[in-house]
Amino acid sequence: MSETTVPQAVRPGRFTATASDSYVVFLIGMRVNRVFAVRKWTQVARAMGPMLKELHAHPELGFLSTEYLLNWRGVTLLQYWKSFDRLHAYASDRNAAHLPAWAAFNRAIGADGTVGIWHETYLIERGRSESIYANMPPWGLSRAFGREPVTGVSDGARQRIDSQPLAGKAIPPASPPR
Repeated sequence: MSETTVPQAVRPGRFTATASDSYVVFLIGMRVNRVFAVRKWTQVARAMGPMLKELHAHPELGFLSTEYLLNWRGVTLLQYWKSFDRLHAYASDRNAAHLPAWAAFNRAIGADGTVGIWHETYLIERGRSESIYANMPPWGLSRAFGREPVTGVSDGARQRIDSQPLAGKAIPPASPPR
């Protein structure tokens, strides 16, 4: 199993993420348009593994974490990055795994319609997001930035989105299992 798919222990209680700076939410996915073209869509699906391995091995690139979301026609990765500049630098780096994967997609699939790929990028300003995790392992923002228990000051969504950095000791982000 990869670092991001190893099950983590459920943490009883209610927590909120502790993002103290702006960050990027990056959604990237593939959609199987022709279900019986198995060789083509499995080739596309396998391309993500080497990129994630590279990103986990080099935290200086700005990648924070990822979650996998499956649907019947494909997969979406929910990723967190430190900044758009770092995300763009990785995507444009001739020495990184992304550009060869992109070139391979264009050679193998191109515009034949077998597989669709997509991405969306969201820049989140400091203090413009809130989260709640009840009886969850580290997930999403809490995996990327750490978490802290929900208290009276952070009990409601309005309080979490309006509050300055929350009082109390933050629990650091979950480190990927080895």
